[in-house]
Amino acid sequence: MEQAEERLFALRAAARKHQVPVAELPGLFDTLAARLAALETGATRVAELQAAAEAARAAYVSACGRLSEARRAAGGKLDRAVARELPPLRLSRARFVTGIAALAETGWGPAGADSVRFLIATNPGQEPGPLARVASGGELARLTLALKVVLAGASSVPTLVFDEVDSGVGGATAAAVGERLTRVAERVQVLLVTHSPQVAARGAAHLLVTKLTAKGRAETRVASLDGTARREEIARMLAGETVTEAARAAADSLLVGAA
Repeated sequence: MEQAEERLFALRAAARKHQVPVAELPGLFDTLAARLAALETGATRVAELQAAAEAARAAYVSACGRLSEARRAAGGKLDRAVARELPPLRLSRARFVTGIAALAETGWGPAGADSVRFLIATNPGQEPGPLARVASGGELARLTLALKVVLAGASSVPTLVFDEVDSGVGGATAAAVGERLTRVAERVQVLLVTHSPQVAARGAAHLLVTKLTAKGRAETRVASLDGTARREEIARMLAGETVTEAARAAADSLLVGAA
């Protein structure tokens, strides 16, 4: 009895010392034993972790090297493919470059150790710069179109929206824009805002957007055009407010050529 009471008193004293209930003393013992073992074998564990970290870094650097090589190869192919699309879009003097630069180690991440940017020089002798700074609005729209033509097959985006990608161009250039939009539309849905009859004639569907004032309020209306209505609208885009038979004939020519 005395031995049991002494044991009980000792357990209660240990519980008060460590500020835990008596029933939790076995768990506390296991925790402290594990900490002690870690302290005794700490140097060995640190060495193991250092070796693992060095191996992981070496594997990462090797993977980044292979990724960088693949990026440079893909960048060269992209540059050449885009270059073939630029002359018909009235960008024959432009030079598109995929800029790939190594990042400082602090910038490394899941995407690798490279910084990748799309650059362009719009005039001969000019150093390529970021698209947003160098290209004008119209140039940027046509460059985007060239990129989409080249990359449409690899894009996961189901719908592309172009707002007046044909702005400031006409004739053969507008026809080239329309032809490229048609190629993109073979792979993804394309929605386009345009004032060009050459481009409008290429669409699989033609929606006429008008704005009017009714009862003191502005309203925007959208109507689907087919057959004669579409022909008339394309003729109006060609001739202006007064639609002539020559404009209708030209509209017919555009629609037949786009079919």
